[in-house]
Amino acid sequence: MSRVWFITGTSRGFGRVWAEAALGRGDQVAATARNTGALADLVDRYGEDVLPIALDVTDKSAVEQAVKTAHAHFGRLDVVVNNAGYGLFAMTEEVTEQQARDQFETNVFGALWVTQAVLPHLREQGSGHIVQVSSIGGLRAFPNLGVYNASKWALEGLGEALAAEVAGFGIKVTLVEPGGYATDWGGSSAVRSEGLPAYDGVREAVAAFWSGSAYGDPQATAPAILRMVDAEEPPLRVFFGAGLLDLMREEYARRIEGWEKWNQVSEAAMGSGS
Repeated sequence: MSRVWFITGTSRGFGRVWAEAALGRGDQVAATARNTGALADLVDRYGEDVLPIALDVTDKSAVEQAVKTAHAHFGRLDVVVNNAGYGLFAMTEEVTEQQARDQFETNVFGALWVTQAVLPHLREQGSGHIVQVSSIGGLRAFPNLGVYNASKWALEGLGEALAAEVAGFGIKVTLVEPGGYATDWGGSSAVRSEGLPAYDGVREAVAAFWSGSAYGDPQATAPAILRMVDAEEPPLRVFFGAGLLDLMREEYARRIEGWEKWNQVSEAAMGSGS
């Protein structure tokens, strides 16, 4: 049986790849983008199976209307993908208030508004799968990406709590955590702060750290996303990309080492009254 997808940010990147993957196997897609002109070729190829919707996910009322439109058109929603988001490159001292607020408005609140809008429909159906597109940066922080990391860490916490809240309604939740891919995430869609000279050395170290990194092919994620949403018991978290499991094993080993080193102080902070 074909499924109905609601995907944000489908003009390019993962959203575009996953919309094409779903449509290519006979599913139907409500494809949202700020500019629906970028979706014209999908309509030409797939006709009524794709419903383009103009949407800025930071507009809560527009999100609610988009979800209503999609549900009224297709009659149900099965897979909801919160993909809309972008990267903010800025040292913590450099980021402006507006840049920080805009990052959270899209990466966190946009996903929250979509999630809230679709949940009544999914609960009534007794089924559905919400996919929150996080990042390896939602599990490990990197210099020059602090506010972006913060937005994805927030999405991680929101997604984990959501999974526990809606499991009884037959609704699944998955946090997809990609590594580096050859998308426009770090290109024209990214925002960069005005750099302070004091951090030039840090910027150089960051550039050296990332130099020579291999970037994945976004098209390779198409069968991965389909396999994940088709699973009877999909994961709460799943990496997209090679080497990420080893990276996080190292990260968690460092965390545990630090907690163990300071555990005596931690337990002493409990006091003797409990």
